[in-house]
Amino acid sequence: MIDREDVQKRVMKVTSQVLKTKESEIGPEMNFVFDLGAESIDSIALVAGYEKEFNIEMDEDSAFEVQTVEKAVDYIIDCLEKKE
Repeated sequence: MIDREDVQKRVMKVTSQVLKTKESEIGPEMNFVFDLGAESIDSIALVAGYEKEFNIEMDEDSAFEVQTVEKAVDYIIDCLEKKE
C-alpha cells in the first residue's frame, strides 16, 4: 500500500529543492507555474527530480500536463502502483 502522505512530503521536498522555495510555503493545491513561479526549464528539473526520488520513469508528455502539487502526487502514486 502506497502512503499518500509520504509521497506528498517527498513531492514537496523535491519541489522546494528545484524551485528554491521553503517546503512550508508549498501547498497541495498550488499551481507550479502560477503559484510557485516554475518556468519550462523547471518542469524538466521537477520531472527528473521526481523520477530520481521515487525511482520511476514518467511519461514526459503527460507529466508536463500536471499543473498542481496534488496532481503530481496523484500522478506519482499512479506510476508507483503500475510499478508494483
